[in-house]
Parts: sequence; C-alpha cells; structure tokens
Amino acid sequence: MDVARTINGQLRRIPAWPIYGLGAAWAGWLFWQAASGQMGPEPIKALEHAYGLVAIKLLIATLVVTPLRDLTGVSLIRFRRALGVTCFFYVLAHLGVWAILDVQSVSRIWADIVKRPYITLGMAGFALLLPLAVTSNDRSLRRMGAAAWRRLHKLTYPAALLAGLHYVWLVKGFPLAPYLYLGVICLLLAARIKVRARLQRA
Repeated sequence: MDVARTINGQLRRIPAWPIYGLGAAWAGWLFWQAASGQMGPEPIKALEHAYGLVAIKLLIATLVVTPLRDLTGVSLIRFRRALGVTCFFYVLAHLGVWAILDVQSVSRIWADIVKRPYITLGMAGFALLLPLAVTSNDRSLRRMGAAAWRRLHKLTYPAALLAGLHYVWLVKGFPLAPYLYLGVICLLLAARIKVRARLQRA
C-alpha cells in the first residue's frame, strides 16, 4: 500500500485536461489521414472503424479504474470523467462518419438501425451513453445527488457490453481482435462484481 500511496501522490500532480486535448488531436489526425488518402481504398469505412476502435479502448479504460483501485489501491478516479467524455466524443465521431459520410440518408439510417443487428446494438449502446455524457459534470452531480448519479452511471456496464457485441457482430469471419475486446470487457465486469461482493462480505 505504500507503493500505491506513492503512485497516487504522483498522480495527483497530473491534471486530467490533457486527455481532452490529446483525444481531440488524435481524432483530427485520423480525419486528416482519411482525407489525404492514407487509409486505403475505403477511407470513410477506415475512419469510421478507427473512431469506433478508439471509443472501445477508452470505454475499457474507464472500466479498469475501479477494479484497479480495489485490487491495488492505485486510484485513477480523477481521470475517469475525462476518459468517459473523450470516449463519448469518439462514439459521436464514429456515429457521425457512419451517418453523414457513409450512409448519407435519413431513411437509410433508420433502415440500417432496424435491419442490421450490429447497428441496432451500437445505437442501443449510444442511447445508454448519452445520459452519462450529459450528466458528466459537477452541476449534474450536485442536482442529482451522489447516490442517484452513481446509479445512473452504472449504465456504463451494459453500454460497454453492447459495444463489445457491436464490434464482434460488425466484422466478417472470425478475426481475433473483436473477441479479445469483448473478452476483456466481460472480464472487467466480472472482476468488478466479484471484488464488490468480497468487499461487502468483509
């Protein structure tokens, strides 16, 4: 625990705001790569995939925070909001590229949501994340109260599972990466449940 306290002391000196800047800069860099023809023959699809993959990685990062603290004492809590908001930014970017640059039709967007299961799952995950993004601020926390705010933000868990399933269902064939991401999400959710149950019994 002395090591954890030392690490936490060092982490308190690091501000969370650079996460937003780095997230925006990386999104811009990916967009420039697609616009300049550096993402292959289908740059829109490649950009859509790239934004979605970053979103899943950031969502996993937010899930890691609590189990890491419970198991090791190292706390990244002060960075979780920035990670979550940046994750939602990438979800919006992923959705925007699909809807505006790829599909380009309101009627086709609705048809795809209804007819394509992986898009249905993705939109369901987006719907769960939307209220979390809207309330990811101190004012909402004060107005809702800490207990209600925490209950609402547990929607992160089903949203993460839907995101993993969306990725698995999206790809053709059986590439390893989507299943690895889904497996990591399931392990983190299971670890959280197990650790919480153990702490409650203690």
